[in-house]
Amino acid sequence: MSRLLLYGGQILNPSRREGVYRLEPLEALYVQNGRIAATGALSDLLNLAPPGTPQLHLEGRTLLPGFNDAHVHIWKVGQLRTTLLDLRGITSLAEVYARVAERARTLKPGEWLWGRGWNEALLAEKTMPSKAALDKLAPHNPVLLTRTCAHIHAVNSQALQLAGITPETSVPGGEIHYDQGILYETAYGLVFRAMGEPTQAQYELWVKAGCEYLRSLGVTSATDPAVDPPLYAAYKALDERGELPIRVNLLYIRRPDGGTETFPLPEKHVSDQLRCDSVKFFADGGLSGATAAISQPYKTLKPQSYGILRFEEEELFALALEAHRAGFRIGTHAIGDRALDQVLRVYERLYQQTPGPRHRIEHFGLAGPEHLQKARELGIIAVPQPVFLSELRANYERYVPDDWFCRCFNLRAMFEAGLTVAFSSDGPVVQQVEPIRGLQAAMLEPLCPGNQVSLEQALWAYTMGGAVTQGDEGNRGSLEVGQWADFVVLEGDIRDPYSLCVQRTVLNGEELP
Repeated sequence: MSRLLLYGGQILNPSRREGVYRLEPLEALYVQNGRIAATGALSDLLNLAPPGTPQLHLEGRTLLPGFNDAHVHIWKVGQLRTTLLDLRGITSLAEVYARVAERARTLKPGEWLWGRGWNEALLAEKTMPSKAALDKLAPHNPVLLTRTCAHIHAVNSQALQLAGITPETSVPGGEIHYDQGILYETAYGLVFRAMGEPTQAQYELWVKAGCEYLRSLGVTSATDPAVDPPLYAAYKALDERGELPIRVNLLYIRRPDGGTETFPLPEKHVSDQLRCDSVKFFADGGLSGATAAISQPYKTLKPQSYGILRFEEEELFALALEAHRAGFRIGTHAIGDRALDQVLRVYERLYQQTPGPRHRIEHFGLAGPEHLQKARELGIIAVPQPVFLSELRANYERYVPDDWFCRCFNLRAMFEAGLTVAFSSDGPVVQQVEPIRGLQAAMLEPLCPGNQVSLEQALWAYTMGGAVTQGDEGNRGSLEVGQWADFVVLEGDIRDPYSLCVQRTVLNGEELP
């Protein structure tokens, strides 16, 4: 029987009572069999704990519930840390091309050169990689370079040929700019299928690498969105073998990129380490790449563009209703106002048909007052990414219409509207997936003055917010008795997020290796 007594620091329980966010101090915690057995005065818990119970003196550090990243592509984070060419943070197209050329020299003819992370707003040339340049740099290899947002992709001629893409090819919910070798939204799926599905062993490697990295950042629970059947099989295999380093919730994708096929609803799976009872839809594109569906044109784009809606509304409603009736939570990627209008109409119709679980909107990036009010009425959960405010600011300044700039990822407005908010990183869309970095951005780096949130709100959204979103607030997200003993211990002043760093992560009451 495992036991642990923790004391000697700031033990803080993020709470929300009647709309007020607080950090409730606790003197000590007693853990037994992986769960919080008691909280209270140290003297009382010393009497409660059997003789010989291990003790952890925090030495003045801060203990919180383990961070919950409510939207992070775990396997892709792991892929970038193991096998994928990492192009994030590069500031010149010349450096992108240099890295592509360097990787090409290591590959055999015909092997795919796969990279991710370029961002034209950060590049000195302010332009995207070109098909002609990639043809010269990798003449014997198909090339796929995914933009940091994962909604735009640069490819060379060999990749287009293998994918069967010609100047006449079209795809629902996507665009193909053949001469430039640039693919938008669902067109990516044509190339991904041509690459061949990764093996289960590869998926398992990437998942474990991603989980272990998140764990080092104080994350004990996370949601991996857009999981397809082969990736789901890898997750279940890891869970069966007891090899998942953190607790993972899955959003199972219904409609993959590049086609009109629809995956059947998955078999539900709920264990202590792995949960799959939610599904995922994409309603539009990304804001940083100017493909989110908006009702006025993006700045600086010629010809004018209003982004991309991926679904006809009736088709989205029919697919969502099937999942809703089966008791699945639904997470829909929606950023632009046109996408938010569509998704909120669909969600409202679902609840008019029959009661169901609370659904979520991923990103919720350009929500206006009408979207906030309707989401509050329907009980919809917002899942934004605070770190976007710092890492993608240059993109928003470049593309977002001026009169909408201050409503772009306005976190404070979400809280003031009374929404349940769950914070996340959307890694590896961003380079910095650390929850501490998200805290800094949410509290101190809003796009517009006055849009910042409080420490209490931010910590709740990074702990209990994610638990509510996953439908598992009875097990995770707080320091209440009965919750899993999953903690993060921080060095530094909790009121100064720039001073904070993760000292240790604890799962099931045991320090992780």
